[in-house]
Amino acid sequence: MARHTKIVATLGPASTELPVLERMVHAGVDVVRMNFSHGTAADHIARAESIREASARAGRPVGILADLQGPKIRVGKFADGKVTLARDAEFVLDATCTLGDDKRVGLDYPDLPQDVRSGDTLLLDDGRIKLRVEKVLGSAIHCRVKVGGDLSNNKGINRQGGGLSAPALTGKDMDDIRTAAKIGVDFVAVSFPKSAADMYMARQLMRAAGGKALLIAKIERTEAVANLEEILDASDGVMVARGDLAVEVGDAAVPALQKKMIRAARDKNKLTITATQMMESMISSPVPTRAEVSDVANAVLDGTDAVMLSAETAAGKFPVEVVEAMSRVCLEAEKSTEGTLERDVLNRTFTRIDQSIAMAAIWTAYHLKVKAIASLTQTGSTALWMSRLNSGVPIYALTPEVNARNQMTLYREVYPLLMSQLHQDRDVLLWEAEQILLDQGVVEFGDLIVLTIGEPIGTSGGTNTLKIVRVGEHHAPGHSD
Repeated sequence: MARHTKIVATLGPASTELPVLERMVHAGVDVVRMNFSHGTAADHIARAESIREASARAGRPVGILADLQGPKIRVGKFADGKVTLARDAEFVLDATCTLGDDKRVGLDYPDLPQDVRSGDTLLLDDGRIKLRVEKVLGSAIHCRVKVGGDLSNNKGINRQGGGLSAPALTGKDMDDIRTAAKIGVDFVAVSFPKSAADMYMARQLMRAAGGKALLIAKIERTEAVANLEEILDASDGVMVARGDLAVEVGDAAVPALQKKMIRAARDKNKLTITATQMMESMISSPVPTRAEVSDVANAVLDGTDAVMLSAETAAGKFPVEVVEAMSRVCLEAEKSTEGTLERDVLNRTFTRIDQSIAMAAIWTAYHLKVKAIASLTQTGSTALWMSRLNSGVPIYALTPEVNARNQMTLYREVYPLLMSQLHQDRDVLLWEAEQILLDQGVVEFGDLIVLTIGEPIGTSGGTNTLKIVRVGEHHAPGHSD
């Protein structure tokens, strides 16, 4: 059984070497995330070449996701590298401080004093340290430590409840978008967007630089949750970024928000990635915890397109094993996924011919219990629409476009394949599609399959034909008995 849910793995020191990367692709990685918080443009270009090489060697397509750093609001550096803050101690966040101690520390975001006021709660280092703001004097925020502990250089700062004014796209992000376009990445993840305007700006920058990447909004601010509908409309997908989101809205709120986001995205024909601490213990352990297994399985049952590994593959001891473990969990969870096709189709309205063909193909495939759907597509949009509905039938998307093939690596239940589509004859193309599925070993002679195609051939958005065939009943066009 082919795995429907896709796996995104982050590149880092543990996984940069080509042999390791190749083993990870063999183990099941569908998309590789490059974290643009680390490294130079030259580093990213070299890493992308390694990913494409690993993909070619493994003989399967792998997408590349560029994850922008976004506005990182952090404390500065300490003279001794770190300090220990005691409960009820006074502590000052001061934009003018250069090297900190246990009384005060600098800020890399000088506008923070304008964003906070007396009574606010500031959460440092993913919420491990909690400070209450007592007063703001010029560039200094005077706080009282409510939850203490060790605080080291450059740890992040969040305001409980959100509301910080930092723009989603920094100057570095804008440069990184241009680098991502030059590389030809397949997806760009935008960190900390607050509104649709942030996503529109990222898209304009990407297109102006000649890039064709799909735009993924990382939902990690309180404001982003409130503006989810408009952000979805401006994006190609969302990442449920549970780390910063939990700090801003509270960890107890995140599981329900995850379900809400995935459902809303699927309703709008958008992609979803579920991220953060999915198999965190496997950074140092060869096996996941039971809670982590349940977490990954629940994301699959929620209908996410992809589950993501961060430090597990970037810096962990078991980058290949964690991919294998995640793949096993996804496969088991998918076996128990309930079909909801009747309800989903009846609740949808569609006015486009190509979307109507996509819905008809899914409905037919589900009720006829066919072996596979073959969608001949230019852009992948027909395959995307099919993948929003849970039919349990694998969708093989055959495209002549390398760019479209790589982007479809993130679509749940879709398996992208390159096909020349040089012919203008529909019957020749459909026969060739049948042969590709036979060669891939996904169908056998006598199996029923559903095929979709558009005429005239090669027209984007032109899918207008559905055909049900039994594999092997037709000879190659132009040949007779």
